[in-house]
Amino acid sequence: MNIDNRIKFRHLLCFLEVARQGSLARAAEELAVSQPAISKTLKELEEILDNRLFERSKQGVTPTAAGLAFLRYAGPSVQALREGVRSLRSGEHEAGVVRLGVLSTVESSLLPEVVRRLHEQHAALVVSVVTGPSAYLLGQLRVGALDLVVGRMTDSPQIAGLTFEHLYSEAMILVVRPGHPLLQAELRDRSRLADFPVVVPLAGTTIRRYADSLYVQCGIAVPEQRLETLSVALSRRYVQVSDAIWVAPHDAVRQEVARGELFELDIGLHEPGGSVGICSNPSAPPSLAAQWCCEALRAAAADYREAFNP
Repeated sequence: MNIDNRIKFRHLLCFLEVARQGSLARAAEELAVSQPAISKTLKELEEILDNRLFERSKQGVTPTAAGLAFLRYAGPSVQALREGVRSLRSGEHEAGVVRLGVLSTVESSLLPEVVRRLHEQHAALVVSVVTGPSAYLLGQLRVGALDLVVGRMTDSPQIAGLTFEHLYSEAMILVVRPGHPLLQAELRDRSRLADFPVVVPLAGTTIRRYADSLYVQCGIAVPEQRLETLSVALSRRYVQVSDAIWVAPHDAVRQEVARGELFELDIGLHEPGGSVGICSNPSAPPSLAAQWCCEALRAAAADYREAFNP
């Protein structure tokens, strides 16, 4: 079937911005047009496609099933057109840009090594990194605002329709500051863990389920006195100045443990922690820069597996 030539670029931009913002008013503000203009453009697109693309409510707008189906292709199409225009502008095609969404658990260790490898091999490459929760990053990937998302997200419902490539499996460990009371003797009574504050990922995240599992295996509940965050920097600093126990992904703390800035608590249990990998949008052909990034990620992950799972 031929594409209806009534569909204009402005229709796609309007549709994508409304999907991204979840609000006609915010989309209008972002595109610097009036809200009636947004409503009119969206109505035109719905009439052309003969489908209702959004459900309206007092809380905003959400894509219908048809809207989600169209979103899968509209975002990558617009981004591909932008990449094509950019490639024709003098000099810009030589540099290239890769836009990465990165979950906090890999940004402090794996990612710096990946960027180092990319810049060593491609002197003019720009690596643009966005961090945040998986739902947000996968949404940005779906609409074409990101090329790849890297991290642990295989259980996320937002991954439906996207492609996940496994890089390595990562364990969850318990770490504390030097001189922590639980380091003074062999930790035979695991119930003592309940006597100290704990740092865990946000409730509802994939990584939180692994953290909770460690406490379940110890036969105790996660302490009520806890810090819930995805911020590696905040978690690290809080643990260093308190007696809190951090249930952390190994990748997030391995350098500090190696330097003796944090110590792992040996409780005789190991929680696998899930799969770290690359998420991509199969409906969007990867740019050359994205392909380079995937190669660097695979190489860095191979070194990680060899170093920690010999």
